Amino acid sequence: MATYLDRILAAHRTRVAADARPLGALVNEAGAQPSARGFTAALRAAEGLAVIAEVKRRSPSRGDLAADLDPAALARAYERGGAACLSVLTDGGFFGGSADDLRAARSATGLPALRKDFTVSAADVCDTRIMGADAVLLIAAALDDAELAELHALAGDVGLDALVEVHDEAELDRALAVGATLVGVNQRDLVTFDVDHQRAVRVGRRMPPAVVRVAESGIRGPGDAAALAAAGFDAVLVGESLVTHADPAAAVAALRTAR
Repeated sequence: MATYLDRILAAHRTRVAADARPLGALVNEAGAQPSARGFTAALRAAEGLAVIAEVKRRSPSRGDLAADLDPAALARAYERGGAACLSVLTDGGFFGGSADDLRAARSATGLPALRKDFTVSAADVCDTRIMGADAVLLIAAALDDAELAELHALAGDVGLDALVEVHDEAELDRALAVGATLVGVNQRDLVTFDVDHQRAVRVGRRMPPAVVRVAESGIRGPGDAAALAAAGFDAVLVGESLVTHADPAAAVAALRTAR
């Protein structure tokens, strides 16, 4: 039986296989974009625990979360609450997102934005920069070693920071091997979509001090954020508990001040 990840990756790789655009032209277009806002730099500069606040309409496991959200208004609320960065889902088929969501959220604030999607090709990296994102997500579980190295290097060439997402120690080793300095530990298993709230703590112990550490998924509120900060994480990436909150600005502020 195909898993969530299998279905998502199959759809993305089918799309890539049908993409006939010349890669050289895409690389040139991506490289010609205005300078990106520093995503990693914003996390490093944050006082205390940095919050990457996510614009997310739905998920394959939970269904609709906030299908009719206004990405610009939500991004402004996140900024008022003290978020360091934005994360915006652009996958349409499984998460209900779009490039328009990213453009609207980023243009409404001064915050750097991560394009949250399933990046599987060089064209995806270029499109991420062309649509205005400041960082690209590279999921180790979705890429082989050669792909991870190629896409990580290309991201830097076109001016993007790369958040390399891992789920275990073996994937962390692969991320470090390509020179990743911004690493996220996703506590959600991408095969079952179950959350293990101790995964980030376990994997985080293996990260070198120079790596900016991000905990992703399953962060339900200030208590979880405080535990992750105590475990040495620099930032948390939070989506579901923010988009479903009655006051997203206050929810972000509570995460930032968690002890």
